[in-house]
Amino acid sequence: MSEERHFLLEFSEAEAGLRMDQALARRLPQFSRTSLQLWLRSGHITGAADHGLLAPTARVRAGDRVLVDPPPPPVTTVAPQNLPLRLVYSDESVLVVDKPAGLTVHPGAGCPDGTLQNALLYHAPDLAGLPRAGLVHRLDRDTSGLLVIARTEAARLHLIGQLKSREMGREYLALVVGILPARGHVDAPIGRHPTARTKMAVTSRGRPARTDFEVVERLGNISLARLRLHSGRTHQIRVHMAHIGFPLVGDPVYGRVGPGGFARQALHAARLRFQHPRSGQTCVFEAPVPADFAALWAQLKELP
Repeated sequence: MSEERHFLLEFSEAEAGLRMDQALARRLPQFSRTSLQLWLRSGHITGAADHGLLAPTARVRAGDRVLVDPPPPPVTTVAPQNLPLRLVYSDESVLVVDKPAGLTVHPGAGCPDGTLQNALLYHAPDLAGLPRAGLVHRLDRDTSGLLVIARTEAARLHLIGQLKSREMGREYLALVVGILPARGHVDAPIGRHPTARTKMAVTSRGRPARTDFEVVERLGNISLARLRLHSGRTHQIRVHMAHIGFPLVGDPVYGRVGPGGFARQALHAARLRFQHPRSGQTCVFEAPVPADFAALWAQLKELP
């Protein structure tokens, strides 16, 4: 299905004096500023009247009109694979899936196939024309729970915009080691670990990140917590909770093996809220914790 992907913009008095790339980034938050700068230089963003090239550093004047014609997204080369897929919802614009723990979201170093992306391409072949088969956010391999996937380029851009503006709601359930305070938040920047390059860490050189938390229940030295993301940094919940002294049960990187030998992070994306890209309605989905998570909590309840 072809889609209209052109944008005709007219700048206002309030935007006058901004650099062209700054003004465009404000108007089109679904695109990165780096992409907008590249498109300005390559002729994908032009003056609407004469189609002349515009410089990223050019200053905007009130009444200026520009035509934004993004290049087509790259076609994926990932192969479809008939893998199980827990489909929660599907329509012409989006899919919502409940990813099991142990499933990698998309191919990468050391994991060329057998991923959620491979499964999506088998069950929904129309995703082949979208970057990463419409995936707009991800979960760690051993984190379970809900993901939304775009089925059209317009839906993909809309969902990316919601992520960037923090309008998409993502709530998690986690088991953490320690008597966590009833509620609170962690507001600390996250970036690459200075020495262990496969890990993330709280660092002054990182990007802003905030995680809210509240306790659902406590059993001994283990707390069941509900957490809400205000940003989407790699390993954010795992890093933030370890940083304040409450690592996730079973986290092999930032914590330790949990009770009963639970050897993955006890983290589940339990609730997902977003604005439907086509209808504009608020969509809310919930997924129960997986069997191993529930079994561990039941086991803890039986301890004296």
